[in-house]
Amino acid sequence: MANITAKDVAELRKQTGVGMMDCKKALVEADGDFEKATVLLREKGLATQAKKAGRVAAEGIVMAKTNADHTVGAVVEVNIETDFAANNEEFKKFVDDVAQTIIEQNPADIDALNAATISGGSVTVAEALQELFLKIRENMHIRRFKRLEGILVPYVHGGGKIGVLVNLDSPAGATDAVLAAGKDCALQVAALKPAYLNKEAVPASVIESEKSIMLAQMSEDPKLANKPDQVKAKIVEGKVGKFYTENCLVDQEFVKDGSMTVKQYVDSCAKAENTTISVVDYVCFERGEGVEKKEDNFADEVASMIK
Repeated sequence: MANITAKDVAELRKQTGVGMMDCKKALVEADGDFEKATVLLREKGLATQAKKAGRVAAEGIVMAKTNADHTVGAVVEVNIETDFAANNEEFKKFVDDVAQTIIEQNPADIDALNAATISGGSVTVAEALQELFLKIRENMHIRRFKRLEGILVPYVHGGGKIGVLVNLDSPAGATDAVLAAGKDCALQVAALKPAYLNKEAVPASVIESEKSIMLAQMSEDPKLANKPDQVKAKIVEGKVGKFYTENCLVDQEFVKDGSMTVKQYVDSCAKAENTTISVVDYVCFERGEGVEKKEDNFADEVASMIK
């Protein structure tokens, strides 16, 4: 049996980032063979990761970024169990590398992304994630991503809480003025989270549902219940207009200047540059959105430990 020294253990830990005791056990099992020990650690990591896969991972990072000339961009959400682990520099780099991989390789879905070679590396995204798991030991997964092409402006809020990517169209191209307008639109999306780009993007079924709700509310209002149908119809149309201004990005009141809508602001930016600018699309991911988080009861946890 090989003589495993503290120096050997420290070297394997340096190479893998895994804890000292795990490194020592792997070297003993591999009879001092570093390559075999590394493989063993990865195999054991996979087993441990499978056990932890059931844990809720609702923390993490949403990354939004583009290539150098702002023609291709991506938004990706990678989840992990705790906010403490989300602040790990290696986790942050992994998320950034995943976003770059999406930009460069245009994977069709999560499976294709996991099978792709990670940007700047020699392993797949899935293998890179499992190597990272060996160091962090928390359940983590790539939840979703979106890739866009065009004139693109990214914005990340709150250290990865919200990621926004705005897609613009302008004959001027990605000039400083166009990108600045896009940045303000991205801030608007992050702040007010519009559900739709414009009126045309709102499904007819949504408007019909809203109208039904409005009519039902009026029937319950003593002041409106007995109004003629044509009067109610006009009131409903006014309320639908308000629905658009609250839920459609280009029709919303601009957060930086309430005297104009987002579209009017973008048009003013275009006029100043003697060009045109249109907001074509946007993506907004909020970290953990829709994920059911486990609510821990500290008193119950302490009580269970005492028992």
